[in-house]
Amino acid sequence: MSSTYLRMPPRIKVLEALGALADGRVEVINDKEAVVKSSDGTRVYKVYVDVSRREVDSTDNGTVHRGYIGYPIISFLMLKKLLPINEGLMQSLKGIPWRRLNEEYRSYARVMEVIIKDKGLSESEVNKYIDQVLSVLRRMNLKRVQKYNEVIEE
Repeated sequence: MSSTYLRMPPRIKVLEALGALADGRVEVINDKEAVVKSSDGTRVYKVYVDVSRREVDSTDNGTVHRGYIGYPIISFLMLKKLLPINEGLMQSLKGIPWRRLNEEYRSYARVMEVIIKDKGLSESEVNKYIDQVLSVLRRMNLKRVQKYNEVIEE
């Protein structure tokens, strides 16, 4: 089984992961597996995490095709209390149609601006939180081991 180290995700993926938790879209299967529903409910991503071995996998597009730690993995790590959760920010991210916004603006930076403005969030607080999560993720040094063959487009 081959494995590749995953890159850090685009910053917005930390917010998408927190939004998935806020919406209750993360379902734990067992200690190492979960399924995460997409924001529009049309897709379900399988997620595998074995932190002791630094191994992960997910059927989301970012993990499979782009080689970064996808938001379903981040969500599961948050749920397992291995990544920090900002409760206040999490509540603000409920019900956001991530997929629609990403398709509409075609720019993660623009989507982040829109969400921060629309939700009346503090840009510096949001960025500080994202930096905290990415710092912990970076230290985890996760590699992808292919557990799942199917890929579900994001």
